[in-house]
Amino acid sequence: MAHVISKTAIDTITTTASAATATAIVDRRRSLVPQSWEKSVRKIGLTECEQAGVSLAHAFAADALSMYLLDGDETDRYSDETKWKLHVRIMTYLVSAHCYSGLVTTIGPDYDCVALWMPPGMHMDDWWTIFRSGMWRLYYQLGSEGRKRYYEDVLPLLHETMDEVMGDREYYYLAYIGTKPSARGKGYAKKLIMDMAAKADAENRAMYLESSSSDNISYYERFGFKYRKEISFKRGPVPVPLYIMVREPVAAKAAEEAVPTLDQIETVKV
Repeated sequence: MAHVISKTAIDTITTTASAATATAIVDRRRSLVPQSWEKSVRKIGLTECEQAGVSLAHAFAADALSMYLLDGDETDRYSDETKWKLHVRIMTYLVSAHCYSGLVTTIGPDYDCVALWMPPGMHMDDWWTIFRSGMWRLYYQLGSEGRKRYYEDVLPLLHETMDEVMGDREYYYLAYIGTKPSARGKGYAKKLIMDMAAKADAENRAMYLESSSSDNISYYERFGFKYRKEISFKRGPVPVPLYIMVREPVAAKAAEEAVPTLDQIETVKV
């Protein structure tokens, strides 16, 4: 039996189809955010330090080492807002220093994951980098205990451990990598790590990192990093550990086989 469609029904169908077409047209409109940022790794420059610094601040908002630097003596009297602003400044200075003397990469439409790298033979300890990046301001912005922890505890032990583990080798140092909480589970950190790992492998260079969370050891192991040792900072009421890991260069075919899929790593929050 043939079905008779009323004029009202036809008008409804036409209106619905028109709305769907309009929606499709809107959806196809280009966003001002470059589409390539969603999936492609890119290097950032000095004009983007503030945005990248804020992203890292969110990524490390609950980080034990960050809290170690901001707690103690008069900073106990700081408001949460004051501590947060100082935390953001620290991260922004670090991003700036790596833009000057190292390399900063990011991925995502809004600096969703940021990595700070120091390529072989490079460092950020020279006075020119310290001055231009704003790192010198930390001496005056940290509390007296924070200054002691950073300049007399953290920095010396980090350098001593690097020298002990790596010796005279030249390597890629992953100083920081962090994903904003709202962007975790998308595989962003994986892409930043493997992008630089490919470069390190091509140059037959090792990679070095310190993880402030033991939970991330197994995560980094999936990219070829191996646990080397644990160090800790002990000026606070509770020791703050760091886990040292090294990735040795691998041949191209072996590297492809070692890369985990997104399904394997999407539950890991970095």
